[in-house]
Amino acid sequence: MEHIVIPAFLSLFVLVNVINLAALHTWLERKQSAVMQDRIGANRAKIFGLSLFGLFHPIADTIKMFLKEDFIPPSGNRLLHTLAPCLSMFFGLVAFAAIPFGNTIEIGGHVINLQVANLNVALLYIFAIMSMGVYGVVLAGFSSNNNYSLIGGLRASSQMISYEIALGLTVMGLVLIYGTIDLQKMVHAQGNYWFGWLPAWGVFLQPLGLFLFLAAGLAETKRTPYDVPEGESEIVGYFVEYSGMKFGMFFFADYLETILIASLTTTLFFGGWQVPWLQADGFHFPWGGGMLLSSFTVSLLQVASFSVKVLFFCWLFMTVRWTLPRFRYDQLINFGWKILFPLSILNLFVTAIVVLVFKL
Repeated sequence: MEHIVIPAFLSLFVLVNVINLAALHTWLERKQSAVMQDRIGANRAKIFGLSLFGLFHPIADTIKMFLKEDFIPPSGNRLLHTLAPCLSMFFGLVAFAAIPFGNTIEIGGHVINLQVANLNVALLYIFAIMSMGVYGVVLAGFSSNNNYSLIGGLRASSQMISYEIALGLTVMGLVLIYGTIDLQKMVHAQGNYWFGWLPAWGVFLQPLGLFLFLAAGLAETKRTPYDVPEGESEIVGYFVEYSGMKFGMFFFADYLETILIASLTTTLFFGGWQVPWLQADGFHFPWGGGMLLSSFTVSLLQVASFSVKVLFFCWLFMTVRWTLPRFRYDQLINFGWKILFPLSILNLFVTAIVVLVFKL
């Protein structure tokens, strides 16, 4: 039973946390945009007279979307129209199965690997799932039988092709250095140190790769400045014929993709669950001294480290979203093919030479 119960519990744990964080994103984005624009933000929804800084707004939004009419265009394809948002949500969620959010934790004498699916091809799995997510958007544009939604779906597919190639090439440098596409092993490799004190995180090994990954990864979220598939001021977007919770699922999928890119950035470039100078028995500082901790405490600190890093990048992505204007369509395609793609090849070429010369 253990081989069934433990993965099921980990799946439930990850699912609940990711969904709640995505729901909280709607409040965080409202509040952050309000602060950046010198406004108050969400503060109206109340329960028993308490607003709690607008924290009840996500609940109010959910109730509203469930109660709104589910409209399907009479000339549209009912099956594909219903399937499209489900695909976007499904692929956005299952990608988290391969993300290691901690090392191991011992409970009741059982050592549990804090990763839903311990895959030795985890990076390949995630990229495959991410590439499948665009099918929901394309089907939404096609099944609505609306020219504007179709344009949004076509924009999404061309954007995916333009940026996923560069996205894949940026992480190949890390694959060359660490010699694996197993994310858990990659995080373990980032637990080594240079000069006895500097963590061997991907950001120090691949600084250009980090910039390219963030630039291409944000395009996967289809959010400003890469939101040309939606283009509210131009074509309204691939979900123009959606209402109620189906629209909410597309809206939710964007936040899931944002959290996924934040999780990948943390895992690949910032040590994942690693805490500087924290080892299995506690802290060992390079200047001498340390602090002994129980294995359970160490595990909790590692999970907390991963969570804090992911939250930081979620905040950073929202800051970018509320700072930069939307690319024109030609600018977006040119940026992907003429800037990110050549730079990613250059980064991979230089990394390969360094690995070959220095026998890394």
